[in-house]
Amino acid sequence: MTTEATAKRLIRVGHSPDPDDAFMFYALAKNALDTGELEFTHVLQDIESLNLMAFRGELEVTAVSLHAYAYVHKKYALMNCGASLGHGYGPILVARPGARIEDVLKSRVAIPGRLTTAFLTAQLFNKGKFAYEEHPFDTILDVVREGKADAGLVIHEGQLTFQQEGLVKLVDLGEWWAQETGGLPLPLGVDCVRRDLGEELVRRVTGYLERSIRYALEHRDDALTYAMEFGRGLNRDLSDRFVGMYVNESTLDFGEQGKKGVQELLKRAYDARLIPDPVEVEFVYGI
Repeated sequence: MTTEATAKRLIRVGHSPDPDDAFMFYALAKNALDTGELEFTHVLQDIESLNLMAFRGELEVTAVSLHAYAYVHKKYALMNCGASLGHGYGPILVARPGARIEDVLKSRVAIPGRLTTAFLTAQLFNKGKFAYEEHPFDTILDVVREGKADAGLVIHEGQLTFQQEGLVKLVDLGEWWAQETGGLPLPLGVDCVRRDLGEELVRRVTGYLERSIRYALEHRDDALTYAMEFGRGLNRDLSDRFVGMYVNESTLDFGEQGKKGVQELLKRAYDARLIPDPVEVEFVYGI
């Protein structure tokens, strides 16, 4: 006789320990959904670590940078839900007061990882590569403030808190991208599921993620309270603002503009030879 414990199938879910990811996975983390024989367990790592884990195919479901997805698309299918899209905003380049963007891009820029979409977009903005140093994303503001780098590429909640560190914004890459593309959103992080699970399970798992996002949006206060545990000092108002930037209707469904943003970013990256191969993206829908 099969016991309930042995009948469970483990689905490991990788996501960043930041408020927006925590918010969208709230229902799964708190077992608020009936997932049948599937048991979801959460692996919290910074986005660059998750990118590298995806290269090895370690997790059944994981958040990755769209930049990294260009390298793992044969191993993972791209979910139509769970993406973080910047609608006229996104990663920012910050520096100490008095810095000029044309100077800092010729010197040392602290980045949160070579596989991040922020780094890919910054290279497109610069029309080529620039000197960089890799640092954990949550240390970049300190690195720049302390003069250990001339500028920093900031993701996550640092986009809202850089001024508290006495730094200034040189460029918002999401704003630049919208201007360059006639208003397309900038696709940053995406969620994907390993193809070897099989088509039926891939679609089921995608459906559970979509329901988790919808549940969080419908139970916003409770989900936000949970997400604040991952906010590194953000108060409730800033946490709510940050979550609203990256978990919204576009997170439930890319939509036509979101899909165009994905395809355009990957096309431009390949044309600039910043990724090795062209990527034909197929979006997986949940059941």
